[in-house]
Amino acid sequence: MSLLIEIDRYLRHTDTAPTRFGRDAANDPRFVFDLRRGRECGPKLRARVEAYMARADSRPTRNG
Repeated sequence: MSLLIEIDRYLRHTDTAPTRFGRDAANDPRFVFDLRRGRECGPKLRARVEAYMARADSRPTRNG
């Protein structure tokens, strides 16, 4: 699955702004917007972003 598709699903699921996600996951607030415009993500950054999403998915939510 494409990293961008995974990120978009994560953003919808967590109601997170793209800039907040980029800042937290990649230290780059433009990260998601750049991916949408065709930016390629290297293997180290991809692993870091996927690890961020995995950690966030394992945290309890405020609503449940």
